[in-house]
Amino acid sequence: MVVLGSCAAWPLITAAAGDGRPEGMLLAVLAVAAGYAAGRIGGALLPVAAPCAGALAGIALTVSVPHLAPGPQITAPLGHAGATTAMVILSAGAACCAAWAASAPALRSAMRLLAAGIAVTAAVLGSVTGCVAAAAVLAGSLAAGRVRRRGVALAGLGVITAGAAGLTWAVAGGAVPEGFAASLEGRLTPHRVALWQDALGLARTHAGLGVGPGRFGELSAASLGSPASDGKPHSAPLQLAAEQGVVGVVLLAAVFGWLLYALWRSPRPTPVALTAAAALTALAAVATLGNALSFTAVAVGTGYLAGLATSRPYALDTARRAVEVRGGAVR
Repeated sequence: MVVLGSCAAWPLITAAAGDGRPEGMLLAVLAVAAGYAAGRIGGALLPVAAPCAGALAGIALTVSVPHLAPGPQITAPLGHAGATTAMVILSAGAACCAAWAASAPALRSAMRLLAAGIAVTAAVLGSVTGCVAAAAVLAGSLAAGRVRRRGVALAGLGVITAGAAGLTWAVAGGAVPEGFAASLEGRLTPHRVALWQDALGLARTHAGLGVGPGRFGELSAASLGSPASDGKPHSAPLQLAAEQGVVGVVLLAAVFGWLLYALWRSPRPTPVALTAAAALTALAAVATLGNALSFTAVAVGTGYLAGLATSRPYALDTARRAVEVRGGAVR
């Protein structure tokens, strides 16, 4: 609550200082909070059915609304502005969580087949990155069954996320070798790299409060020079650095750090917690390269998956109380 409250309050402060538009950030915070509450409730009542329903809803939304939002779409290299890839990742993660929550072997296999089908659907939709990411989530979920100390695994996923954000920052600042930079620019497109460079430049000159939420498109030369631009730098850390300053980046890191901590303390089995963490890590990597978090459906899905993986099923509490009652009777 403290972290989400800060994420809602800080955009209002920076908007007042820089004449920005905080509505988008406030909507994202509300969407994450609503999704998280729904995930906690669904995971407590229906630990298998709730993630299965979430997986089906996510992939159905991706198929029926390919762009997930009106306006210009930048398709390379992350599908439709990263939204398709993000929804595929969340759907696959929910299906894998349902698989680990199921006790019947047949149902567990069916949930894993659903995750594999989600990867195939992404390929059919033309999102190669989404297909690879969903397959990686499925493979990570299978590997999670062999992990006994979730803390070490979660710390490793945190390092991976920090590395992805650091690489984006290094590319924007020209701090990578020329050959490697040219290869990345060819995959990411020169326009995206130019957006990152503009965002980093704004972050350096407005490190305290940023230029104001929603104002990047007005001040970026690369954004103004492209008729297909949507006014965003296509990198969540760089967008927050440019529009909300250093504090915005710290709050984003705090949200992800809190998610990892909550998964570490989660009463759910380790495979469920690590599966959700793997999906959220993949989503974070996509968000550093695109504007996936700008879509309300992605924000809701992120909160929903986190809520599922940190919920306490009522069946666990019922079994624990029964054991305590029997133990008291024996004494």
